[in-house]
Amino acid sequence: MAPSPAAALPLARPSSHPSATPQLGLPPPSTRSLPALPPTERSARSCAAPAMAAGGCRWRSCLEVVVSRQGQRVQHFQQAEDILLTLLEHVHAEEPRFLVDYSRNLEAFEFVLCASEDAIVVEVPLRVDGDALRVRPCQPMDTRSKGHSHLGASSLEVPSVVTGVGDWTSTGTTGGMDQVRCLAPGKVLQHLKELLVSAIVQCQRRSLLQPGDLSAENLKEDAMELSLLVRGGWRTIRFDVVPVVRRRQETPGLDGRQRDRGFPEGTLQKATRDVHFVPASNHCWRPSTHLPILKLLWAVDMLQGPRLDSLRLLEQLRSQDWREEDGRDGLTFNHLKMVLLWSTELFPSPEDWQDLEGSVYRLLVVLLRCLATQRLPHFLHPEQNLFQGDPHHLASLYPKVEAFAWDPARFLRFHFGLLTHADGMQADPALRALLQLPAKDGGYWNTAYFDVLLSQLQVYQIQDATRRSTMSQLLTKLRRDIPLQS
Repeated sequence: MAPSPAAALPLARPSSHPSATPQLGLPPPSTRSLPALPPTERSARSCAAPAMAAGGCRWRSCLEVVVSRQGQRVQHFQQAEDILLTLLEHVHAEEPRFLVDYSRNLEAFEFVLCASEDAIVVEVPLRVDGDALRVRPCQPMDTRSKGHSHLGASSLEVPSVVTGVGDWTSTGTTGGMDQVRCLAPGKVLQHLKELLVSAIVQCQRRSLLQPGDLSAENLKEDAMELSLLVRGGWRTIRFDVVPVVRRRQETPGLDGRQRDRGFPEGTLQKATRDVHFVPASNHCWRPSTHLPILKLLWAVDMLQGPRLDSLRLLEQLRSQDWREEDGRDGLTFNHLKMVLLWSTELFPSPEDWQDLEGSVYRLLVVLLRCLATQRLPHFLHPEQNLFQGDPHHLASLYPKVEAFAWDPARFLRFHFGLLTHADGMQADPALRALLQLPAKDGGYWNTAYFDVLLSQLQVYQIQDATRRSTMSQLLTKLRRDIPLQS
């Protein structure tokens, strides 16, 4: 197993700094007739399991190449982070209500795992008593500035006991038509933007920034984040700076799932204990799950088995072979993070995470199910579908992922230029039939169902007799219930 990325991360800057904040703890499926399953568990394909055919050596060699880049990415992140923190310190000096959060290990952790140059979200906490604010649902008209509504979009009402934020508020009305003061994210963003521009000018005058260190060209008037391009080594790193209101949550909402299944005890509660409100529009805030998801990912790294190594390999494939022909990413690193978290819950037994190949296939079966149904539920808000993009992109991605599942040796290599194509690979009708079962009432979102998929791919090596019996019973039921293709 590769060394934990957390081990290579820089230590957080001293939280005793006067401006530091305290560190936190850790499309519907097809309804057409489906082909019948074959009479046995074995596919018409080769009897050799695809993972075994690839050879453990090749899996490990690819992983070593990915991990070898980790140290350099940490250095580049540190260099870019130093520049960004210099700016934020100047902002804080001019306006103490914008705090500097030095605990960036989670962001560095994410940057190290990601193979592409995705933007890094940087939260700037506000010196506001978030617990004293009243949270009220936003009216639909209040979110129009972004062109769509947001899950949990809220107004943050400022009671009279909260002072010092008058210039950041706007007047609104409650359901009873009473006049209230609300914290206006548009005003906060504009103020932070002006201070960032001023800080850039000051740092350049004092030679604290060298030519090419930073670009603010991506700052947009109507954006809900402030994007800065910062040089880190030879690469340019994009930071999306967002103001955030932090508020304690007495009863974390976990949507009734089996708490901590697959995770260390107390992990879900700790990760969701605080709500982080970030701008959704000029008038509304929304709860961000960015840091809670990273905390859960960090907790996964504490578990035994090559779980994060599996994520690393699939992330490399995503950036190398699973992109669109025009270079667009139909599948993102954020999608893969959700797949890993769901896999951790769906496969809680250490027996599932004994080796790299088996671990990768745990993620693959979850990903294939989500692509086939065009639905990837958010881990913390399962009612939210993260596959909201062009369905054609998802449809074109599915055969690439299935091709890897059947013939990983074809993809377990590094190359430059042209993508590896899945041409000549015929889709397995039995696997596709299983994957396209209607996703109703969560009946096919459990360990037994995904065990059936692993069996279909011939990578099911679980020894637990009770679990094998449950899987066999479900497989018998599926063979009886799946209609014959007319």
